[in-house]
Amino acid sequence: MVDTKREIERKYESDERGLPDLTGVAGVAAVIDKGVAHLDATYYDTVDERLAASSITLRRRTGGSDAGWHLKFPVAPGVRDEIRAPLSDTVPGALAGLVRSRVRDAELVPVVRLRSDRDVRDLVDLDGRLLAEVSVDAVLAERLTGGGGPAQWTEIEVELADGIAPVLLDKVDKRLRRAEVRPSGSASKLARALSETAPRKTDTAPRETEKAGKAGKIGRAGRSDTTGTSRASGTTGKQRRGTQAPVADLPPVTAGDHVLAYLSAQRDALVALDPAVRRDLDDAVHRMRVATRRMRSALRSYRKVLDRTVTDPIGAELKWLAGELGQDRDEEVLTERLTSALDGLPPTLLTGPVGTRLHIWSHARRGGSRRRLGAVLDGRRYLELLGTLDALIADPPLLRTAGGRPEKVIGKAVRGDFAAVARLVERAVELTPGDDRDVALHEARKKAKRTRYAAESAVPALGVPATALVRSMKALQGLLGDHQDSVMVREALRDLARQAHTAGESAFTYGLLYGREERRAAAVEAGLPGFWAGIRGGAAVL
Repeated sequence: MVDTKREIERKYESDERGLPDLTGVAGVAAVIDKGVAHLDATYYDTVDERLAASSITLRRRTGGSDAGWHLKFPVAPGVRDEIRAPLSDTVPGALAGLVRSRVRDAELVPVVRLRSDRDVRDLVDLDGRLLAEVSVDAVLAERLTGGGGPAQWTEIEVELADGIAPVLLDKVDKRLRRAEVRPSGSASKLARALSETAPRKTDTAPRETEKAGKAGKIGRAGRSDTTGTSRASGTTGKQRRGTQAPVADLPPVTAGDHVLAYLSAQRDALVALDPAVRRDLDDAVHRMRVATRRMRSALRSYRKVLDRTVTDPIGAELKWLAGELGQDRDEEVLTERLTSALDGLPPTLLTGPVGTRLHIWSHARRGGSRRRLGAVLDGRRYLELLGTLDALIADPPLLRTAGGRPEKVIGKAVRGDFAAVARLVERAVELTPGDDRDVALHEARKKAKRTRYAAESAVPALGVPATALVRSMKALQGLLGDHQDSVMVREALRDLARQAHTAGESAFTYGLLYGREERRAAAVEAGLPGFWAGIRGGAAVL
């Protein structure tokens, strides 16, 4: 069993003077000495410290009031979500699953041991309510995977109590700064321990790093071609020319740089959202699906930049993942729309146990999709896809066009996507209302979404015209999405009506809602020609 706590805290350096008097802080009526706790924490990570690179900490701690396993994810500066599990000898499976997108097949091993003497004080108000916990921690850090010697330091930690406004931390901060207590230079104890117990670098390391940096700059500036084999493809013998993969601290220069920077950002979003999806956090599935679709759209839009013999199989796997994520998201959308429609009906139009039947129908479908999605994220196919994306970014299959000017190469790709949207919309408008038009409008919606993502990736290179196209495609996507939602809701209503009829219940309400959805879709279709004409005219600047 695990539970989650939002941790809001600030850390400060401490010296021999210790903690200054905090009774003068506005709202604090008393400072209560809670004594000294002896804490012993072992931090786990991969040997190459993948969790630490993402500012994630996983520890097993004894001592204090919350002994057990603690997994912390960064939310914002000074804010982390702490997920706790009971004390055990091995990493709990629930916590291991939450870091799997970063750990992959690597083993989680003890990397650092921190032993702390924690002198705790509670800040309370006039009613004795806990406002914050302030501690002075004397820390001894020892690296367990081979490194330098141990490290010692003392720090002050101020953690906000549950339900207390963060403004209290500002007041405490002001008091500490007046006492010349300065903020800590490390975001966490682990980060400081890793830094201060790290083995010393050799004298040759800086020169090697400098040489590598120069090589990266030459490749990015387009002054030298790169040829070789893509690890993502697993093939040999095909030479590719273009630019090198983006270097994190340098701005994109070529068309290939821009495309790879966009793909890298979406890959990072996919990995970062994995734990949120597993925790079933609000909107996490939708955001992860969007990141997946953005990557797939970029691979399809920029086939003149990246070799499609390598990227097409990756795109197929991204389509598979988006489909798995989409089943859960589609259930959410259907349920929200049906629930909203029912809430808008007067009681006289609700015949039979409509609300109860909708709840049972939705719960059964969503429960199955959640279990299926969990199995997908724990499966070998998904982990292999993450590895393939890493290889794609690290060793991209760039074509000669990748070395071209971004405004030319990327602009041409985006214009091609927009032309495809135009063909699909205009064909759909010419069809008579019915199933064929529904399908055509759905295809136009999908193409509008792809064009929107292509325009998003083009904003750094094309500027204002690309931003305008993003807005236009988003509006078109929304309009056609409303139409497609109506199609899906009508299918659901037919299913619900059949179930109600079989159970001997009235199907009147479902028929009423069906008719309303028909009118809603018809209104979209009637307004589409004028809506599209406005978009078509505005896109001429591309």
